[in-house]
Amino acid sequence: MSRNDEIAAHLSEFADLLEATGVEYKPNAYRRAAENVADHPAPVEALAREGPDAVAEIDRVGDAIAAKVVEYVETGTIAELEELREEMPVDIVALTRVEGVGPKTVGTLYRERGITTLDELEAAAEAGEIRSVKGFGAKTEGNILDGIEFAREASERTRLGDARPVADDALAHLAAHDAVAKAEVCGSIRRWKATIGDVDVLVASDETEAVVEAFTDWGGADAVIEAGTIKASVRAAGTRVDLRVVDVTEFGAALQYFTGSKEHNVAVRNRAIDRGLKVNEYGVFDVSAVEDADGDDPDDDDPDVNDPDGDGPNGDQRVGERIAGETEPGVYEALGMEHVPPELREDTGEVEAAADDGDGTLPALIEEGDVRGDLHTHTDWSDGGFSIEEMVTAAADRGHDFHAVTDHAAGPGILGNVGLGEDEIQAQAEAVADVADDAPIEVFHGIEANIDADGAITTDDATLAELDLVVASPHSALDVDTDAATERLVRAVEHPEVDILGHPTGRIINSREGMAPDMERIAEAAAAADTAIEVNANPARLDADGTAVRAAIEVGATIAINTDAHTPREFEHVRYGVHTARRGWAERADVLNARSPAELRAFFR
Repeated sequence: MSRNDEIAAHLSEFADLLEATGVEYKPNAYRRAAENVADHPAPVEALAREGPDAVAEIDRVGDAIAAKVVEYVETGTIAELEELREEMPVDIVALTRVEGVGPKTVGTLYRERGITTLDELEAAAEAGEIRSVKGFGAKTEGNILDGIEFAREASERTRLGDARPVADDALAHLAAHDAVAKAEVCGSIRRWKATIGDVDVLVASDETEAVVEAFTDWGGADAVIEAGTIKASVRAAGTRVDLRVVDVTEFGAALQYFTGSKEHNVAVRNRAIDRGLKVNEYGVFDVSAVEDADGDDPDDDDPDVNDPDGDGPNGDQRVGERIAGETEPGVYEALGMEHVPPELREDTGEVEAAADDGDGTLPALIEEGDVRGDLHTHTDWSDGGFSIEEMVTAAADRGHDFHAVTDHAAGPGILGNVGLGEDEIQAQAEAVADVADDAPIEVFHGIEANIDADGAITTDDATLAELDLVVASPHSALDVDTDAATERLVRAVEHPEVDILGHPTGRIINSREGMAPDMERIAEAAAAADTAIEVNANPARLDADGTAVRAAIEVGATIAINTDAHTPREFEHVRYGVHTARRGWAERADVLNARSPAELRAFFR
């Protein structure tokens, strides 16, 4: 987490606690400031050293908030925030993860029932104590109880988008050290899963203690949990980061093993056994002439670079003649396989596809550089923070060939005055055309329309027909069963004006489960209707997920990888969308954004 994000997180907590204590208006000011601090292109920490006036130059950061930012950078704390924490001693982050529980609800439940933690909330709900609070009832209490398990699980997993910057920072720090020959993340973060338990970092070096010392001295670490001679663990931005140092000659084998998944490793290991080989974190060994005393049972535990006993997947370790291990591709080659991309390592057919003695073929996965532009973005016409021209200019600066403006249409789930009505959409068309005339890239004008509970599109067909493209997304009624969700989305993708189905489940990772539609049925309908299915690259969504992407590809549906950017900074999220699509075996030809502007216009028609 950058210092900008760190400062923004404190401002967001400030906003939530203000709202929980009943303060009006101020919370929104702090939230807007938090968003702009997080999105600011320069280090806010450097501005803070210049004084409050420099910080106040950030849009929507007033003098009072700027002073608090300076106070935090200089002292590591904000006195007024500490006072709020004492006044409202609640775990606001955990409690507000329960769907339907916002800061105001947290404040009410603290004042009326003294609830400060998830455990206390659960106990109160089970005892029927919440329904008696004014403004609550049995249904609300039941909904809260239903959401607690999800919230608790969410608290144990970190979003990929929060953990990956921490991992990148750790890797950059280690790679700069003279004692480090190679460094890479492994585990679920290398497989780009939507959430991770902790960050695993693997380093190759013959100076293990020097690497451990450098790691524990990392400026991004808030606290050292433990440190040994070849392993260490720290806490950084709320995430545990585990380090393991291995010999350079064994780095490839260790990287393959600790990347996982467990199921993939078992399948690879069984293939090795069939060939008289053994594969573990130390290498690939020819054991055909060696009696294996332990029977070579598969490991029962997930790979973990900080495994306390350090004995790897079995007790025999380096047995037989070592034939591979220095590089990861070499490990797979020794087993008669192509190198399997980390995103595919879930034992869903990738081992068979990689085998040189089978009929399968690994896909040539989509790369970030293949994505030529964004087809779902927002501006200050709805809830974005930048103008049409600013967003288009930023897209061109990133090297995009095209850019689509798709602000929110008014409709269910779009609160306040954020959504555009038909007249406003037509007015925006003129504004987009004006920018497009001078833009160095192709500019499309579209809309993010809303799918109602029955699957209807709530913007009129005549207005939709005038647009270059229509992204249709569910924003409300997300608590329906699978059948209802499926029928609703099938109807939406079959609408003749809909080009892209946006974030189909409506989930918010670690906050809202969203719907659980039958994505195979939706994919079949989308393929028949020439409607693309979006992989929303916002790391809070990553929706559709890899499983849905693969279902879509298998029936010939098209994938669109969009950032849903509300600021230029969020264009960077494309990497999360690309790796999510890769988890679904997506190739360049499957992805709408990899096409030229002319090909896009043909698809939209």
